Amino acid sequence: MKVVFLSWLISLATLPALSQSIPSKVYNWNQSSVVKQAGFEDKTILEGTTRDFANLSVHAITLFAHQPSQPEQQLDEEALIIVKAGALTLQLGNRNKTLGPGSIVVIMPGDSYRLDNKTTEPLTYYIMRYTSNEVPDLDLYRLAGGSFWVDWEEVPFTPHDKGGIRRMFDYGTVMTKRFEMHVTTLNPGMQSHPPHTHRAAEILLMVDNSAQESINGALQTATTGDVIFLESNVPHNIQNVGQRSCTYFAFQFE
Repeated sequence: MKVVFLSWLISLATLPALSQSIPSKVYNWNQSSVVKQAGFEDKTILEGTTRDFANLSVHAITLFAHQPSQPEQQLDEEALIIVKAGALTLQLGNRNKTLGPGSIVVIMPGDSYRLDNKTTEPLTYYIMRYTSNEVPDLDLYRLAGGSFWVDWEEVPFTPHDKGGIRRMFDYGTVMTKRFEMHVTTLNPGMQSHPPHTHRAAEILLMVDNSAQESINGALQTATTGDVIFLESNVPHNIQNVGQRSCTYFAFQFE
């Protein structure tokens, strides 16, 4: 099987073994380091190890307009992509789809995919890559299959007394026993849950406006674009202390 990578993706595809545990905290969009290259920018938001993953990283890639079509690629780990701005032209195996902001793609190890920006505006997407501690061997291409996307426009919004929710997916993948993702809209003055813990690690990604996250009893503010990482069994809760509704992705995985 031939694997072809663009130079701007090689650094992501060949990450060295990571040994530092990822602290539970807010990772600020505006304070993340950026590597600028011809045609794209790569923003490193977080990377390291967790209780369940030998490596986990979150980057934000901005692919500028008028770029040449990208070659097909495969990964040795699993990946989650969330479109932040612009339109992502996706080829997943022999399937094609154009996805707008809020849409997600989950790519299994060994599956062929291609990401393009075919518009006149920049495309920005988050990419989370992760490898489980419990993968039995590195021959992951035999596990290929099962990659999928969820189009934001096709996910219904269900209102409730605190705001509302969009349920993206909930099941196990190659690298996870369970992976659950939803998008919460929280009205002003509301908290999603009282302070609590759970076995699964969790990531929150602020889509719109800001909220206040309590992590181990310490309050931290997260604004649009910020990523909150919460390790397994870390006490936390989130509250909208602003004057407008806020929206964020929330996903748990173990």
